[in-house]
Amino acid sequence: MAEWHFALLLIIGGTLFLMMIGMPLFGAFMTINIISCYVFMGGVNGLEFLISSVFEVITMFAIVPLVLFILMGEVMYNSGITPNVISTLDKWIGKIPGRLSLLCIGAGTVFATLTADSLAGAALLGSTLEPEMKKRKVHNSMIIGPIAAGGCLAAMIPPAALAVLYGAVAKVSVGKLLMAIIIPGIMMASLYSLYIIIRSLLQPDLAPAYEVKNITFLEKISETVKYLLPAAFLVFMVTGVIFLGICTPTEAAATGAFSAFLLAIAYRNFNKNNIKKALSSSLSISVMILCIIASAQAFSQVLAFTGVTRNILSMAMALPVSPIVLVLLMQIVILFMGMFLEVIPIMMITTPVFMPIIKSLGYDPIWFAVIFLINLEVSAITPPYALQLFVIKGVVSKDITMTEIYKAIVPFFLIDLLCMALIMAFPMIALWLPSLM
Repeated sequence: MAEWHFALLLIIGGTLFLMMIGMPLFGAFMTINIISCYVFMGGVNGLEFLISSVFEVITMFAIVPLVLFILMGEVMYNSGITPNVISTLDKWIGKIPGRLSLLCIGAGTVFATLTADSLAGAALLGSTLEPEMKKRKVHNSMIIGPIAAGGCLAAMIPPAALAVLYGAVAKVSVGKLLMAIIIPGIMMASLYSLYIIIRSLLQPDLAPAYEVKNITFLEKISETVKYLLPAAFLVFMVTGVIFLGICTPTEAAATGAFSAFLLAIAYRNFNKNNIKKALSSSLSISVMILCIIASAQAFSQVLAFTGVTRNILSMAMALPVSPIVLVLLMQIVILFMGMFLEVIPIMMITTPVFMPIIKSLGYDPIWFAVIFLINLEVSAITPPYALQLFVIKGVVSKDITMTEIYKAIVPFFLIDLLCMALIMAFPMIALWLPSLM
């Protein structure tokens, strides 16, 4: 066996084995990094290289936005601003067919914009909207599917913590990537909503109509001014300032976090308890993500040093298929891994291998990143062991089985695949906004 084959078996196989026996993600990757550096990089010298690599990555200025975006989301969530925004959206939806299912998509979009966490989004939507949907006799397929789809939007609506994390791991422009996901994210939310409306019209028994409390237009305007416009201002302070070239992603993250604190003060929710919860949660999540990024950096460097990356690249380039077929094969690999792994391990394992191939094929890394991110979220709802499906199972009624959950996500799974296909066929869907920067 060639040395690089042995290295690949140890690195990838060892990592998967450690995760399968229950070792935490960071522990699995760092254990393999330590063993690999010692075995392949000269013993103690390899361990010294590992230490310097970890120090280098956790002091990178490029990952500061990630920490600030997390802080922004936690402040918005713990101060109660997000539920008020969702309530305002509910008042505007009115008597549209599939009203509550549409609210899942609208709320998922808002939650994604303000918190950037797909698992938290799915949990929030499931725990807050599912009881009301059951009460209104909405069919389980029109409950679970929209909840899962709404949660998936977290990777495709800025500030998108997963996109920032991918930008740091793949070493692509975070600012351009945040711009690139906007149109695809809106497209996904629109197609979800269109599907819900059409299916509710064709099969009204799945989402029965019911009387909605009459709300005056002035009341809707008042709620919009009070809750939606400030939230829109917050979104502008994150994405708008990047697009206009006023701020870098790091500066935009700082303005977003600062604006979140201002909103909490304005809504009189800026108290000691809320701030303590927000800071504590932000610190915990940030430390975890910094550990993951450090592991990913060392993981990538070990793959490069042992020749794994170079040899896989040579093999891929020698395959008698067109470049786009290679891109499709990469997406199939991600979907397959999504049946068993969480999205961050998939990102950490595949990015160091895939990105050099994409660059060698001449494709735009930002274009590929958008497709990659959609596929990561698709993998998060891919049976049988996708984590988001189990999160949903944990917060919805006990009578909803895993089989029903698997069936309910199929239409939304297919919509996501359609969006990926459209972006592959028409790259400017993703690249138009970054091209204007």
